[in-house]
Amino acid sequence: MENHTFTVDKGKARLRLDLYLVGCLPSSISRTSLQKLIRQKNVLVNGAPRKSHYKVEEGDIIEVAISKPEKITIEPENIPIDIVFEDERLIVVNKPAGMVVHPAPGNYSGTLVNALLYHTARLSSSDEGRPGIVHRLDKNTSGLLIIAKDETAHSFLSRQFNKRTTDKRYIAVVEGVVQLDNGVISYPIGRHPRDRKKMSVRFAEAKDSVTYYTVLKRFKENTLLEIKPTTGRTHQIRVHLAYVGHPIVGDETYGAKKKNTFITRQALHASEISFLHPTTKKPMHFSSPLPEDMKNLIDRLKNKN
Repeated sequence: MENHTFTVDKGKARLRLDLYLVGCLPSSISRTSLQKLIRQKNVLVNGAPRKSHYKVEEGDIIEVAISKPEKITIEPENIPIDIVFEDERLIVVNKPAGMVVHPAPGNYSGTLVNALLYHTARLSSSDEGRPGIVHRLDKNTSGLLIIAKDETAHSFLSRQFNKRTTDKRYIAVVEGVVQLDNGVISYPIGRHPRDRKKMSVRFAEAKDSVTYYTVLKRFKENTLLEIKPTTGRTHQIRVHLAYVGHPIVGDETYGAKKKNTFITRQALHASEISFLHPTTKKPMHFSSPLPEDMKNLIDRLKNKN
């Protein structure tokens, strides 16, 4: 059993109990799960169970007991993967859109990690549930990912991401015509206050987030962008572009038009990545061509022009 205790401060008074806990507990715990914990009387306020709609007061002591999830056994699966580079320390893969990076509730098989375990027995184990995974891409974002084969390599590569010395570039097709040739979007991002599966621009309980963009081509109603995020927040590019009025084509989660006949996912591709090799310390650079669905989308937009 995992136990948490919180004391309500003045700024959070009068929030519903479930909404208050959404902002306190790990993002992996959904509001629905919280409400279930409250119904099961695993949440106590000043020693007594309360309903989800209870309005918390300054000084309330809230105790939450959460059962630890069962350990996940990740099975190797014979799933083809596009390996761009591999040596004794790391792998660079080109992930297709539609593939989840690592097992999680609702996706225990068919992930990139399942495929990697079939390909090699050598993956870092810093995180049992995510062997080898140094950074991630959303399920429906395609492109380049670095995989670590041992703990030292994992630590060395992770430090580069944390210190923002890696160079990641993405290609995106967005809605609307972006006016400036170059720009920077710098707004803090945090967990959405009501929908735990989403992120949002927020000015409290959020982390600094910076995204640079360059216009590659303008179409009649869309724009082709090169994106360079210097921070790595969850859904960062998608949230930032939607916030400035240019959601990624096909991204229904963050406000794109509901129907797009040219592509069935967000038009976002991790096209380039640069970093230092953990052994040689020499710069490495890899690029990935646009997948067919994005090339087709761009061709259609050119024709519409």
